[in-house]
Amino acid sequence: MPKYSSRLLGLITVLLIFPAQLLAEDDSMLVLVSDTRRLKGLEAWWGNMYNEGHLAFALATVVAVPLAGVILGMLADVVMSRLGIDLKNRALAEH
Repeated sequence: MPKYSSRLLGLITVLLIFPAQLLAEDDSMLVLVSDTRRLKGLEAWWGNMYNEGHLAFALATVVAVPLAGVILGMLADVVMSRLGIDLKNRALAEH
C-alpha cells in the first residue's frame, strides 16, 4: 500500500507543477513575486521580504505564526476569565 500512495503523491505533485512550467516563458523558470506597489507599512515590508528572499520570509513566518497563536490564546483566556468562564477548574458539571 505505501508503494501506491507514494506513486499517487508523485503523480499529484507532477500534475500541480507541470502547468506552472508550461506557463513560464521560453525555457526560463517561473518567478513568483508579490505586488507591493500599493502596500504600506508592515504589509509592504512583508511583501518585500517575500520578493527579496524566500528563506528569510519562511523563517519570519515560522516565528510569527506561533507567536500570533500564543498572543491570541492569551487574549482569549483574558476575555473568558472576564466573562466568568473558569478554565483552570477541571471539575465536571455532570452529576
